[in-house]
Amino acid sequence: MEIFVVTFGHEFAIEISNQEPILEIKRKVEQFIGIPVESQALSIYGCELVDGLDMEDYEFISEGSRIDLSINQIIAPPILNLQTASKIPITVKFSGRQINVEVDITETVRGLKEKIQTIDGTPMQGMSLFHSGVELGDDCRNLSEFGIGEFSKVIVFVKTKSRVSDSPWRNVSFVVQTSSSLLNAACIPMEMKDSTTVGDVRELLLAGKVLPDDDYLFIHKQRIMRDKCSLRWHGVENGDFLYVFKGTVSPGEY
Repeated sequence: MEIFVVTFGHEFAIEISNQEPILEIKRKVEQFIGIPVESQALSIYGCELVDGLDMEDYEFISEGSRIDLSINQIIAPPILNLQTASKIPITVKFSGRQINVEVDITETVRGLKEKIQTIDGTPMQGMSLFHSGVELGDDCRNLSEFGIGEFSKVIVFVKTKSRVSDSPWRNVSFVVQTSSSLLNAACIPMEMKDSTTVGDVRELLLAGKVLPDDDYLFIHKQRIMRDKCSLRWHGVENGDFLYVFKGTVSPGEY
């Protein structure tokens, strides 16, 4: 299967097998971008991958998962074996449509908003941009600081002045996937308004006895979801999966 390793604001794909040792994956990373195995720390959802284990020991890693690579010691950032052109293509998604936009690797959030306004006509003042459930809330920061690279998807929400005829919310269909340690890896299809909070989803599953009473983490696109934030805030789209694991998280760990 193919996974993506994310580091220094870039990501690259490598092919692995379910039985592949973590140490062998680090060797592939070393061959690809030159970072020594002993300097690598691979993690997902904040959980470091242990050298003595295999990929099959991490059941929540699947096709297309993104693994974070950090460096255990201070070394000069390597020259990545990636596309060297300064321009990269990304996809900008609206409700019911999408456009392709070419941005510079040093583009700011404001610069992207200006391009969207020029191409699509959407006013900058009403835009809220999200990537992987995180709002691009600082117009002066570079897109790469939010993990945006080649072929990334940015979701646009447009703040509208309240009019009775225009509802800002819509229904979204998604699947809740539990880990095998909970309910034998059950898949629960759900459809709710995207104004629904993660806490509301949790309570509904608990009330219906779909989940036993316990503390749970909800994961969407490799990011821990916040109980008080809506599905829309997290960028949940039709067909997305929400993964459920036992556990709790402190506010500083989001």
